[in-house]
Amino acid sequence: MNKFLGILLLSVCALSCSSDLDFNQVNDLKLEPVVVANLATFDVPANEFVIGGVEQNVAGDVLNFDVFKETYLKNALTRADFFFEIDNTINRAFRVNLYLLDANNTPLYTIPFDVSAYTGVQKLVTKTEIFQNAKLDLLKKTTKIGFIITMYPGPALSESSLGSLKLRSSATVYLVLE
Repeated sequence: MNKFLGILLLSVCALSCSSDLDFNQVNDLKLEPVVVANLATFDVPANEFVIGGVEQNVAGDVLNFDVFKETYLKNALTRADFFFEIDNTINRAFRVNLYLLDANNTPLYTIPFDVSAYTGVQKLVTKTEIFQNAKLDLLKKTTKIGFIITMYPGPALSESSLGSLKLRSSATVYLVLE
């Protein structure tokens, strides 16, 4: 009986249908992934604006941003959305400028933020910057991101001042891979 079932099963498999596979379809493959990633963050305590007992009205930093050194990624990018959130718990107002810089430290694009002084109620400053077309071309030339924080006049800060200035940001990038 087992021999009969084995021969029957083998016969059915031998008579099964098949079709030619078209491996050229892979040439028409087009993927459009969307990727979300952290962009930049900082958390500056109020007392870091005071050095040696002297209030510093301007602070800054420059970060390497070599995301576009790979030509493949540069060519695949069709849009980028940068989302920023700033939380100020210092009783001083600020101006935060984010600069997109090229390899020669030349500013390509500036994203400004006006941040009001903390008054006991949280006021998040949010902004979304969309890079498409000509703005996207500037973004693709970016090799560094610079931050300049300017503190507006107000109550004096000391080395024991409380609060902080926090920035959180993310990027949503849209790619077309062919």
